[in-house]
Amino acid sequence: MTGKISTPDLCDEFPDSVQAVEPMFLSYGGRQQFGGEVVTIKCFEDNSLVRELVAESGRGKVLVVDAGGSMRRACLGDMLAEKACTNGWEGILMYGCIRDVDAIAALDLGVQALGCHPMKTEKKGIGERDLPVTFGGVTFRPGDYVYADNNGVIVSPHPLV
Repeated sequence: MTGKISTPDLCDEFPDSVQAVEPMFLSYGGRQQFGGEVVTIKCFEDNSLVRELVAESGRGKVLVVDAGGSMRRACLGDMLAEKACTNGWEGILMYGCIRDVDAIAALDLGVQALGCHPMKTEKKGIGERDLPVTFGGVTFRPGDYVYADNNGVIVSPHPLV
C-alpha cells in the first residue's frame, strides 16, 4: 500500500476497528507511511527467518517481527532491507533493533524499529512464522492489517484503505 495514509485520520474514521500500538517505534525507512497485510515472525537475536521472508514476494504486505524487544542485536540490516524492497514489501515493523540506518533511509521501504545497534545476529535458524505476536499492547495476527506513519502504528482485522 503506497501513497499517503494518516494513522490519526484512520483512528478517527474507524475508532471501533483499530488498536493503536503503544508509542515506542522510530521511523528509519525511506517510506514514511506504509501499510498492508500482516505477516509475522517471532525470533530472538536470530534473523534467519527475516532473511527467508524478505526473499519472498511481499506486495501489499508488512513484515511484523517480534524480536523480543532485544536492544543487543540488529535483526535487519541494509542487505535484507534492500531484498525486501526489491521483492515489493511495503514495510517492516521491528520490535527490536536494525542497523545500516543511512542505507535503509535511502530505500523505498517503510521501516520502524525500537532503535539501532551495530551488532548483527547469529544465524541459528531459530524462530517461528505465521503466528500471533504481541507487543506494545496489541496482538498482530497473520492476515490483520497494519498501518504506520510518523504518528504511530495501528492494527485492524480488515483493510482500511
